[in-house]
Amino acid sequence: MKFRSLLVAGLLAAATAISGCATDGASMFANSYGGKKDAGYQLPAIPLAKLPKEYRRQVVRYDTTEVPGTVIVDTGAKHLYYVMGGGKAVRYGIGVGREGFEWKGTSRVAMKKEWPVWTPPAAMIKRRPDLAKYRGGMGPGLDNALGARAMYLFNKGGDTGYRLHGTPEWWSIGKAMSSGCIRLINQDVIDLYNRVEVGAKVIVK
Repeated sequence: MKFRSLLVAGLLAAATAISGCATDGASMFANSYGGKKDAGYQLPAIPLAKLPKEYRRQVVRYDTTEVPGTVIVDTGAKHLYYVMGGGKAVRYGIGVGREGFEWKGTSRVAMKKEWPVWTPPAAMIKRRPDLAKYRGGMGPGLDNALGARAMYLFNKGGDTGYRLHGTPEWWSIGKAMSSGCIRLINQDVIDLYNRVEVGAKVIVK
């Protein structure tokens, strides 16, 4: 009888754990926001208590006709979805373009770079002359505007000028602050980078 009680208790505990993962995908990645070394750079930990739960990486239910591997960006909700198939997607919190810099459309990931060099476009330098010192490129590092990873978006006309990239400014996630690029927390952009293949379709809506 005692064995049966222990068995039932164990099954109930397992069911509770499984249920928790299914309904709270954020808990699956809670340990992914700590400090970590990457290519010699020490990424600082993200203070999860200050990051709204809706912007933490999690697996969610997501019905779409797009094939697995597609990236769908919902600029209104400030969410990026990596389509997994089976009615599921990995959802990330993002920062988007501020007023006047929003954009929508379909493109593809033409190339991917780890710890990329950031070169501000001429129009940005015109708006912010202080960036002229980076006309030849800002070297990779913890303060680099593109963060730990960048995925370059091209369409039929060539380079759109927009990127999916990391940012050291974790507090900007969930806000409209960029010049049009889609930014993710560095820990999240590394995860996305490892999933997305060159040639992947990216839909921004």
